[in-house]
Amino acid sequence: MSPAILLLLALGLGLAGWLAARARAWAFRRDSADGRLPSLPVYHAWYVALWVILPMVAFIALWSAIAPGLVTQQVLASPAAAELPAFGFQRQTILNEARAVATGAASSVFNPQASGLVEPYREALFYYNTIGIVVALLIAFLAGTYAFLKLRPDFAARSKVERIVMAILLGASLVAILTTIGILASLVFETVRFFGMVSPIDFLFGTHWGPDPMANPDNPDGSRYGAVPLFWGTLFIGAIIAMIVAIPLGLMSAIYLTQYADPALRRWVKPALEILAGVPTVVYGYFAALTIAPAIRDLAMSLGVSNPSSESALAAGLVMGVMIIPFVSSMADDSIAAVPGAMRDGSLAMGATRSETIKRVMIPAALPGIVAGIMLAISRAIGETMIVVMAASTAANLSANPLESMTTVTVQIVAMLTGEGSFDHPATLSAFALGFVLFMVTLGLNFVALRVVKRYREAYE
Repeated sequence: MSPAILLLLALGLGLAGWLAARARAWAFRRDSADGRLPSLPVYHAWYVALWVILPMVAFIALWSAIAPGLVTQQVLASPAAAELPAFGFQRQTILNEARAVATGAASSVFNPQASGLVEPYREALFYYNTIGIVVALLIAFLAGTYAFLKLRPDFAARSKVERIVMAILLGASLVAILTTIGILASLVFETVRFFGMVSPIDFLFGTHWGPDPMANPDNPDGSRYGAVPLFWGTLFIGAIIAMIVAIPLGLMSAIYLTQYADPALRRWVKPALEILAGVPTVVYGYFAALTIAPAIRDLAMSLGVSNPSSESALAAGLVMGVMIIPFVSSMADDSIAAVPGAMRDGSLAMGATRSETIKRVMIPAALPGIVAGIMLAISRAIGETMIVVMAASTAANLSANPLESMTTVTVQIVAMLTGEGSFDHPATLSAFALGFVLFMVTLGLNFVALRVVKRYREAYE
């Protein structure tokens, strides 16, 4: 039985427990002298329902992670698996084919060796699915019975339910923290391994990037791992060119929509502007590669530039800037709209013009939100990959000429991790070092944004 069906079964059992507990609470209420209980019957119902659902769901999640390994072990212990290769990709392929036929995902096998494993897989799946269902039902029954028997006329069900809900909310909030810690730990571990092979000085200050995945990993050439061209490309495309486009256009559009536009026009223009944030980046990449890049090349040729590249940092930066306009515009729009009207009215009453009020009152008061939007846009821009691949190439180039091809950190991370190189090779491990540096840069930007927000929020509150 699939985990989805087990989850539906858990919800059904939870509903049954909810109804039974609610009926019992109503019986307590009818039998009480004043017709009142410390908690409403609905809290008694939720108390039992949560005790039925949560332990069962926890077991289903655990069993879904353990059962596939147990099934594979039982299949490998069968006589039909004696002729399988000892290890390797071919062995796993044969097992996957047999499992697909046993589960009904495929109708036949391609490899003859997999046909003899179909029946052992079916038997193992039936055996462990039966165990999972029986144990899940038993857990739900025992937990539900325990909760149901605890119901009393004086039972404080409301406080119990609130504690359970608080624990769930705490667990949900910890997911993001633990995920961040896990990402950072994996990056640090692999980065330390990489710096054990290549000097951090060569990596952080070298000006030539050309890792060779086929080179001898025991004696890597540190001069080929200079990441300065990648850092410069990321800064030049994502934080300079893109921001030159996004900040003025986004901020001016926010000012117009909040201060000058009619409400009817605003209702149409603001959603249309925010649609840009929902366009897939590959679409922007096609637009940059097929429209913007050729147009820039033709314009450069008409201005006398010899042999301009069809892939340029300018093309990628312009399209990336258009892509992140909604991040700047939406945050600035909300921040300006949240400024108290009394500040604007007071400025106008003192004789300031509308433009002076916007420059000297509205923008400074809304600066925390505007800065937060700009920092969010920069973080989004420096993490972009598809537009750079399609419009600016994958060649590392240390140049200030926006008409030349260039690449970024994220593009090289993808290039290093999608090859067939070993994870013990410095070329592959360099992707983790690049990711760690990018993580630290983004973290630094967030700290800067928080400092700016704190400073100006204290000034205008």
